[in-house]
Amino acid sequence: MSDREPPRRRVPGPARPSRPVSAQRRPGPGARPARRPTAPPPRPAAARAIRLGNPRPRLRMVGLALALVLIAFVVRLLQVQAVDASAYTAKAEQNRYVGQVLAAERGEITDRTGVAFATSVDAYDITADPTMFTRGQLKVDDAPEQAAALLAPILGQEQSALVKKLRPKDAGLRYVKLAGRQTPQVWKQIKDLRSALSTKAETDSATVNVLAGVFSVPSSKRVYPNGNLAAGILGWVNADGKGGGGVEQQLNSTLTGEDGKIRYAQSGGRQVPTVGSTETPAVPGSDVELTIDRDIQWAAQNAITEQVEESEADRGYVIVQDNRTGEILAMANSPGFDPGDLSRADSADMGNASVQDAYEPGSTAKVMAMAAVLEENAATPLTHVTVPNRLHRGDRLFQDDIDHPTWYLTLNGVLAKSSNIGTILATGQLGKTQTETNQVLYSYLRKFGIGSQTGLGFPGETKGILAQPGKWSTSQQYTIPFGQGMSLNALQAASVYSTIANGGVRVEPTLVRGTKGPDGRFSPAEAPAKTRVVSQKTAKTLAQMLESVVDDQEGTGAKARIPGYRVAGKTGTANRVDPATGTYKGYTSSFAGFAPADNPRVTVYCAIQNATKGSYFGGQICGPVFKQVMEFALKTLQIPPTGAKAANLPVTFTP
Repeated sequence: MSDREPPRRRVPGPARPSRPVSAQRRPGPGARPARRPTAPPPRPAAARAIRLGNPRPRLRMVGLALALVLIAFVVRLLQVQAVDASAYTAKAEQNRYVGQVLAAERGEITDRTGVAFATSVDAYDITADPTMFTRGQLKVDDAPEQAAALLAPILGQEQSALVKKLRPKDAGLRYVKLAGRQTPQVWKQIKDLRSALSTKAETDSATVNVLAGVFSVPSSKRVYPNGNLAAGILGWVNADGKGGGGVEQQLNSTLTGEDGKIRYAQSGGRQVPTVGSTETPAVPGSDVELTIDRDIQWAAQNAITEQVEESEADRGYVIVQDNRTGEILAMANSPGFDPGDLSRADSADMGNASVQDAYEPGSTAKVMAMAAVLEENAATPLTHVTVPNRLHRGDRLFQDDIDHPTWYLTLNGVLAKSSNIGTILATGQLGKTQTETNQVLYSYLRKFGIGSQTGLGFPGETKGILAQPGKWSTSQQYTIPFGQGMSLNALQAASVYSTIANGGVRVEPTLVRGTKGPDGRFSPAEAPAKTRVVSQKTAKTLAQMLESVVDDQEGTGAKARIPGYRVAGKTGTANRVDPATGTYKGYTSSFAGFAPADNPRVTVYCAIQNATKGSYFGGQICGPVFKQVMEFALKTLQIPPTGAKAANLPVTFTP
């Protein structure tokens, strides 16, 4: 056994494929009988084969379509970025960016002490984006009508006018101004209403916020803290923010300043803060300081208003002037208006009648005739003038305001009693002939400023009417010396008396002391021009003669007396030309004077047109106004009496 090799173990290998039965070996002797082969399981019926279409044609079609789309995109991209790049950029900028004007703050107008007459407060321009009221935006057709119905009562405008703005002809218009310079309260009311609609629209699908496209732009509104005080001087500002009259118009460029600009990105009408903006700041306007004293202005305006109402007159004016500097301390008109509420103003009252009305002054103009007589040495205050009840000259018979026996007056008395006949006789001594007399008188009237602009430069100012002496009619040769047949304005009349008060030197009236720029620097106005009209001696003599008008028992200006002060003045009562018909109707009543007479500081002039109740004589209705205003001005300016006694020149003589 040991010599026998151990039996080898067979290592199983991979299964061999079974042979067919016929190929198997036959069993030999002693072999195990072979198993009978088992039949294989039946095969399922073979499924029908599906033939797939060829995918290549479809892939080619899809590829071609994609290629065409890409080509279209590329072509369009080239057009946008290369060919039309600048045009599309500009259009995008226009739609994305909006610009607005930043209104410059208007300068203040103050009195001589810095008290504001006119100032500006915060306000808003109410604007809208019309494209946000279209059906495409709000899904309704009548959004402009709905919005206008809500805004009209708030803005005080007609609903139809707002609809036109919200539905403009230019469908691409992105900005319209619905109302300018509205108060913060108005904008708050609109904003609250817009917010309420927005809140309701979130829960109620039937609600549309038709005010979503309404916005505001910060602006300013002109206000006049003193109401109608000095309205004729100040003027007003119109809806476009420009001066419409008075100083507001005259110095509009100074007050306006320079508007700024802002440009910013917007979306849905609102600024996009993250994109940034460009801004040119506005430069505020300069403040204007007037020569007016607010307190004296109030006193003058109050006095003339009361007298105009009491006399049931058409209108009246008061001028108060510093005779040394030419500065106007007050310029009051009645009736007036409130520049902050023009809806209630009468267009006839919306000016400055003190410089815009031309009228025949009457006897207040006699001081110029007397100045010529004295300066030409044709007479003295003591010269005897015999004044008959009637005087025949040319084609007319002249008379004084009252019938009287023959008066025996000094030249001083002619002025004190305001005799027309005496004035004609006195001025007749100015030349050897009437033609020469006319020429001499004309030259003095011109030197006093009659027929010329005052130098104030005020809008609508009249220079009056003074014809060349060669064109004077027969009657004008004798009426002009006592203030008829020529015309002037109230400021010119006041300037005549300031010239006498200032020693015979005429100083151009001024209304503006200076301006204060945005940097706070004050720039004084140019010094007014000065012109000598008559000598100092003549002016002093005239002042003494004018005192007789007020102080002497024979004078016509007794109601202008001021206890403790020497007052020089002159009354005037002239036939009035009715501006509507061009014919004489009613009277112009006036009083002009200055104080203290021997050291003049203040000139006051008052005129009332067409008094229809009570007296119409200048001394009776304007004398008290002069006294009231002059007393107030003297106290306000702290001008004491001089204490010197008046000259008391004689009024009459014994023949």
